[in-house]
Amino acid sequence: MPVLDVQNLTINYRIMRGSVKAAENVSFQVDKGEALGLAGESGCGKTTVALSLLRLLANNGKIVGGKILFQGRDIASFSDRELREKIRWKAISIVFQGAMNAMNPVFKVGDQIAEPIYTHERGAKKEEVNKRVSKLFELVGLDPSRMDNYPHEFSGGMRQRALIAMALACNPALLISDEPCTALDVIVAAQVLKLLREIKTKLNLGMILISHDLSIIAETCDKAGIMYAGMLAEYGTGVEIFKEPLHPYTQGLISAFPSIKGERVKMVSIPGSPPDLLKPPTGCRFHPRCKFAMDICKKKIPAWQKMGSTRHVACWLYEKH
Repeated sequence: MPVLDVQNLTINYRIMRGSVKAAENVSFQVDKGEALGLAGESGCGKTTVALSLLRLLANNGKIVGGKILFQGRDIASFSDRELREKIRWKAISIVFQGAMNAMNPVFKVGDQIAEPIYTHERGAKKEEVNKRVSKLFELVGLDPSRMDNYPHEFSGGMRQRALIAMALACNPALLISDEPCTALDVIVAAQVLKLLREIKTKLNLGMILISHDLSIIAETCDKAGIMYAGMLAEYGTGVEIFKEPLHPYTQGLISAFPSIKGERVKMVSIPGSPPDLLKPPTGCRFHPRCKFAMDICKKKIPAWQKMGSTRHVACWLYEKH
């Protein structure tokens, strides 16, 4: 049984002009010790899907369909109290985007990592908690002697490591990391990604990594989902999708990404802009920007097509019609 099984998840945001279809019929699974990467342009629904797993959506956001099965239980139907006491941080934790500003500047880093332990484990003794925080520092490659430092005394990479330690404080089964390399230089970003891979293996964690960078997904994740305009366009292993993309949108993303190997080729951008999700186009949402678009693409949403043991794609090019 997968640690997480998301089935046909649909999320809307209500605004004055109507209902924004932020995610529609999104389905994927994450097993223990496995990392899933969600990639796509800004605004495609990656973070919305991640936040919905913990029901941390904005007040105008609502799950209007689908299931979120965590270890066999549909947590989409849990009350706020059940989520707070049984799921958030204890079972599923998240590392939010923007490590530079994610920590409270007036509290010591060690105290902030200890806070979820005190919150979720009533009666925890200070001495025991301090030992756990010290071990967490070591786990993420930080010197435990820095526990009494304040966030401004940490570099960006150190803050990112501290946030990962905080997310692991209550031994969750699933870790969500939203754009873990934001504002980090290339060397530090590589170190953080290596740390995430090591932690996933060492703790046998399920992991969801959100990024707009396909190379990060290919290097770090076992599986990948490419999202466009709130829907999954392609799903498979990270290496498969990076080396042999099937969906025209995925192909466009790869073509727009520079490579240091092989012949020099001119990068090709995807024409146009993502659609307005208040009124998404009929049929395939990518068809206004797709060079392979056919009449049927404008009329009907393509169903998932299985292209192998691990590959799925939603495109009329691969469907018998």
